[in-house]
Amino acid sequence: MKTIVLISTLAAVALAAPQGSQAPTEPIPILRQDSQVNGDGSYQYSYETGNGISADQKGDLKKVGDVEALEVQGQFQYPGDNGNIQLSYVADENGFQPQGAHLPTAPPVPEPIQRALAYLATAPPQPQQPAQ
Repeated sequence: MKTIVLISTLAAVALAAPQGSQAPTEPIPILRQDSQVNGDGSYQYSYETGNGISADQKGDLKKVGDVEALEVQGQFQYPGDNGNIQLSYVADENGFQPQGAHLPTAPPVPEPIQRALAYLATAPPQPQQPAQ
């Protein structure tokens, strides 16, 4: 039994290893690279590679309530099977908010649900029942 597990594990590792024909043989050049870190906690960086990958990002400290938090904005792109994939994003007190044409979107809210939500928004609040 141990032999079968060992052989299965070795076979899985061998199949998962990168294949020689798929690995790049030449290093990918860095065409542009820039970064700056400031004393106030803000920063920015950007880069572009020879295979079409590029990214840039900047971050600033922002006062949220009585604490300082980092607000980040950026974008990246890379070549995909169906053309360039582009994604821009903001990360702040509202969380990570990506935007890109390739991201899935939610289906539209059905009309009966929209009517029910509109009705509930105009209905008077119900009194709270005490917990028992």
